[in-house]
Amino acid sequence: MTDELATKAPESDAQATTNPAPPPAPTDSAGAPTNPPMRDHCISDRPTPTGRSSTGEITKLNGVDVYISKPADYPHTPSRLLLLLTSGTGLHSVNNQLQADTFATQGYVVVMPDLFAGDPAPNSRVENNNQPSSSSPSSSNNNTEETSMSLLDTLRFKAAETAKSFLIDMWLARHTEEKVMPVLDKVLDGAGDEFADAVSRGGGVYAVGYCFGARYVLLLAAEKKGGSRQQRQGQGQGGGDGDGDGDVDEEAGVVAPRIRAGALAHPTLVSRGDWEGLRAPVSVVCVEHDPLFPDEVRIAGEEYMSGHGVEHEVQVYPGVPHGFAVVGEYEDANIKVAQATAYEQMLKWINEH
Repeated sequence: MTDELATKAPESDAQATTNPAPPPAPTDSAGAPTNPPMRDHCISDRPTPTGRSSTGEITKLNGVDVYISKPADYPHTPSRLLLLLTSGTGLHSVNNQLQADTFATQGYVVVMPDLFAGDPAPNSRVENNNQPSSSSPSSSNNNTEETSMSLLDTLRFKAAETAKSFLIDMWLARHTEEKVMPVLDKVLDGAGDEFADAVSRGGGVYAVGYCFGARYVLLLAAEKKGGSRQQRQGQGQGGGDGDGDGDVDEEAGVVAPRIRAGALAHPTLVSRGDWEGLRAPVSVVCVEHDPLFPDEVRIAGEEYMSGHGVEHEVQVYPGVPHGFAVVGEYEDANIKVAQATAYEQMLKWINEH
């Protein structure tokens, strides 16, 4: 099912820059992007909300650095286990930590792993609250000097953008599915041991993901063909209960989803093939006309889920920037409302599943 969530289009905060849109990403034979671009929204944080600081801790879980945030009264009050997968800003982003803390206040033990082994996206930074305008030199009586400075600034900006794009491409090449999925397997196995009570309480593991991390919610929510029980350290009792064990149907040779339910916001790097095998219920927060999550990929996913009986919801938010659902300050009141609404959408989904 697809619901369109209407919000008033903001006048200033809808995009972080005023640069022209990049050229379309290359596509595969099915028309899916082979390497969708990543922009500032995926590698930078909005300003941290005033007066807020994170309350969890960074530790190791099965050899992986993780940020863990727990309900204040845990373990005296039963809680459920939530895996939170971040954008390229990674583990040490205060905004990502605050995002984990917000879910912890709702009765979840939140495990947020370092997906990048200490190597967050290049130029990860905090944006100014006021959107930057195009740079221009101060007034001068010398029009020729003004023009020369403007051209020089433009050339410098283009050179910087080209260099940044190259660095991001190199970074993505270092953090492929083949590198990230083993990290998630280790974290899920470790969390299943460390927080067995929370996994049992929720009847499985829940997951939320943003930007880069959103794609991996889809992959964890899918069943995979092939493999044997020995390929997973955390063997379960079978049945595809979403307890994080990666249960295997030996006769069919299918590895069950590793999560019970998932919610994802403004995903990046998703192709049509990533919907294949999806079985766990998912909720998707989308940005209207998002070049990082093209309409054709979203529609392909909706068609797959509807055609295969996968419980789902898809909400499209107009007039907001990619990355809006992550904790961070915006001046535009409409983006603030959309941000809060997206959080409630994701929380409600995992609460009800």
